[in-house]
Formats: sequence, structure tokens, C-alpha cells
Amino acid sequence: MDIVKLLQVLAGEPQFRIKQAKQALGRDLIDDWQEAKTLPEPLRRRLNQECPIALDSSFFVGRDSLKARLRLADGLSVETVLIKHRDGRQTACLSSQVGCALGCAFCATGGLGFKINLTAGEILDQALLLARHLKKTRQGKISQVVLMGMGEPLLNYEAVKTALKWLNDKDMFGLGWRHMSLSTAGIVPAIKTFSKDFPQVNLAVSLHAPTDELRSQLMPINRRYNLQQLFKVVDAHIKATSRQVMFEYTLLKGVNDSPAQARALAKLMDKPLYVLNLIYYNPTGAFHPSERQVFDDFYLTLKKAGIKVTKRFSPGQDIAAACGQLIGRPFA
Repeated sequence: MDIVKLLQVLAGEPQFRIKQAKQALGRDLIDDWQEAKTLPEPLRRRLNQECPIALDSSFFVGRDSLKARLRLADGLSVETVLIKHRDGRQTACLSSQVGCALGCAFCATGGLGFKINLTAGEILDQALLLARHLKKTRQGKISQVVLMGMGEPLLNYEAVKTALKWLNDKDMFGLGWRHMSLSTAGIVPAIKTFSKDFPQVNLAVSLHAPTDELRSQLMPINRRYNLQQLFKVVDAHIKATSRQVMFEYTLLKGVNDSPAQARALAKLMDKPLYVLNLIYYNPTGAFHPSERQVFDDFYLTLKKAGIKVTKRFSPGQDIAAACGQLIGRPFA
């Protein structure tokens, strides 16, 4: 969907028409403007001609998640995931780019290199696609949105900013700010901006190593924004927002899962509003997941040190929809 074009078409209409159009999109979840019966027929025809909302997609159903591949206007494709939780919540994991420029060693998306930034409409389309599917299959609604799919969201900030506002818009999805999360590899200047613009949106930081030396090997962005800079901006975010921050740490066999590394990580995480999420690695390349006993011992070391820590065994691995596995394969 082209948000800019949509607003241009609606610019000459009464204000209530914009509200009606948004409600048709985000609440009624139409996929053809002719379904928006609150809008006059001439406007529906014009919207279909100038701002079509049909989405070219394919779905892959897993045990605990659904992956959708969306074809973009330029022929590239992007992947998005719906995660179904045991408690009934349903999380839409959205992508912000096709590919990624950061080249994290353990991430399949990073192996693609950077292709394009998605527009705000293309980010929003992913949520619309999943929400329409849930409606058609009578499986409820999206409970929350996380920007944790393909790409680094803070390197496409303006589009992400617009998409978040549309997701929050009461006439669209009406998702509360605290039902949205953004994950970053640590773009320090953009975190400062994000803190000011979205103090209530949850912030997650990909950490994955307790030292600069190892983190720079796994995540090249650390060579530009090291751990000292990263923790400084995170602490400023916490001071400004009084919100906790989640740090993501994927355990890689023989790389970052030793007892000494667990103790070093505990020292870094020893702050009241830090939360650590240990992630079981989903194979994407040269690395291997830690042995289950090693994973559990690492967790217990942190727990005994008084760290607020959780464990995550990412859903979606059976359909290559888990953390780090999205690569946006082309359509057949």
C-alpha cells in the first residue's frame, strides 16, 4: 500500500472520509476498496485505480507460527511471521528492510546483504496481511507487533516511525504503544531519537556477547558503537522512560556459552531495569546451538547472580520462520 498516494487521493475529501478509509483498512480488513461501503462509489473506484490494497502473498503454516511471503512492487519479496502463544496472544513479527547491511554472523538475513528499505506502507502491509488471514480463518486478532523481522529498523527510521503511528492510530489497528516492540543491533544515535519519539514502545537490544572483542566478531556494528556507548544510551533511555529494556542473547555452541562468559554477562546485566532473554539458536549457517545442558547451566548461572532472565526457544523453526532465519526467498 502506498500511504502517501492514499493520503493524496483523500486530501480533497471531507475529514471523516479519511477516518472511514482507515477504519475500512485496519478494522474491517478489506482487501478491495469496493468492500468499503461507507465510501461513495466514485471514490472507491479511484482508490482501487490509484491505491490498490490487494496483496500478492504466499503462506507457510507451522506448528506454532505462520510465515507469509509478500511480493513487493519492485518484484522483491519480504517475509513476516505470526507467532501464536500458548496463552492465546498472537504476535506479528514485521520486517523493515529486504536484507540487512549489518552482516551479523549468525543471521541468515544478514547474509543477503542490504537490498532496499521498505516504505511505511510495505511495513504496514505485513500487519494487514496477517490480520486479514486471521479474520478469514476466524482465528482472532493480532495482540502485539514486534519489529524483529528482516533488517535493522533504526536504519529505516522514518518509515518505521510512520508505520508505528498507523499501527497505533485508533481508526486503524488501534494497538497500544506498550503492545509494540522494536529490536535493534545497537544504532546508538537512532536509539536516542527513538527514546524521544516512542517512550512507551518496548526496546530490545541484540547483545549476543559479553565483550567488545567477541561482539565485534559476531556483530560488526559493535566496531562503530561499542558496548560502553551502547549501555550508555540504553541507561539514558531507561532514565528518560522508566521502562525496562530487554537484551537478547543467542547461545552459540563453543562461541559465547562458557561459564566464564555467563559470569561476565551477569556483571553487565546487573541493573534493575535490565531483562535478559536467552535464545536457543536456530541454525542458519556455520554455527550450532548450545547443548541443552550448557544452555540450562548458563541460565542458572545468571539466575543465581540475581539477573532477571528468561529463556526463549523460538517458534517457527519448522518453516524457517524463527529468529535469524528470514531471507525473503523469491516467488516461484
